[in-house]
Amino acid sequence: MPSAEIITIGTEILLGEIIDTNAAHIARKLRDHGIDLYRKTTVGDNVHRIAQAIREAMERSDIIITTGGLGPTVDDPTRDAVALAFGVETEFRPELWEQIQERFRRYGRPPTENNMRQAYIPKGGRAVENPVGTAPAFIMEMNNHALAALPGVPREMEYLLENAILPYLKERYKIQAIIKARILHTAGVGESQIDDLIQDFERLDTPTVGLAAHSGQVDVRITAKASSEEQADELIRAVENQIRERLGSWIYGADEDTLEEIALQAVQARGWTLTVVEAGLGGELIQRLAAAGGPFRGGEILAGSPAPDELLDLTRKLCQSRGAQVGLGVALQQQGEKHEVTLALVTPQEEKLFSRPYGGPPQYAVRWATHHSLDVIRKL
Repeated sequence: MPSAEIITIGTEILLGEIIDTNAAHIARKLRDHGIDLYRKTTVGDNVHRIAQAIREAMERSDIIITTGGLGPTVDDPTRDAVALAFGVETEFRPELWEQIQERFRRYGRPPTENNMRQAYIPKGGRAVENPVGTAPAFIMEMNNHALAALPGVPREMEYLLENAILPYLKERYKIQAIIKARILHTAGVGESQIDDLIQDFERLDTPTVGLAAHSGQVDVRITAKASSEEQADELIRAVENQIRERLGSWIYGADEDTLEEIALQAVQARGWTLTVVEAGLGGELIQRLAAAGGPFRGGEILAGSPAPDELLDLTRKLCQSRGAQVGLGVALQQQGEKHEVTLALVTPQEEKLFSRPYGGPPQYAVRWATHHSLDVIRKL
């Protein structure tokens, strides 16, 4: 099975000025097509550093996919860097220049002189026409290695990856397998506790099982490689069922499920509606519930930090004014270096006050408190 690496090119990405969404998209597509991804690298707009990154990648992996640096300007160095890495010169391709000119004619404007740079690719390369942009892509081969250079514009990259590069890779490497992942979402339990309960699954070779911790939420990822989607599903299902038995109600959903959607489904299942009062969360809880819709009747953001009894009273009154059966009051307070969240829950069956401490990084306190609040609603 071939292995792959991604090299994202651009000083603006390296310096954090823009977010690299291309590598994430390519990674998912490689996974779906059964190609093992071993590494992702970001390099600035420097010919020699890019060439060195390519050489190093070719020592480790069969497939290298670059994205970015194929524009017409001086600081678009990928063509020259690939040529340097492969020990060849760049050469002008008249057919590419005609394609570029035709693209500009469709845009209703002439190309500038520097657009001709985009008609150069490393000698011996296979040109890949770009019908959705002006930057042609290209493929280079050496022994069992293949490098595909894609534009950095996401729409162009995605089109060429799907319609040209992936079909080429599947044919060249006779790829039959797929890689499929299933994500189980948990709330109300820590990463170390989950690890203690399912560590034997984390040692499996196939499917592989891994954990990803977030503030107030831990994801369990099950990944299977198989010759068909049906076989991958079967491998995942066998492990998922056993993990669900061990983790029980801590699992609130899977894949695209969100905690706010699941929480509101629990409210709706009882025929109730919900309102919330929050302090110290900056409106995050209300915004997430409002985006999910359903039986949410809005809420109020408090400027100060109410005492517990006051929070319960405000929650009760808001239930009455909004005509909601369920009210949740949430107040996040900082106490020295630690935080504590106080919650007031009002339902047709009970009223209660409780608090939970948070000792993690301060910048994640709001997200943790929001997840904890949603988990309380989910368990009504």
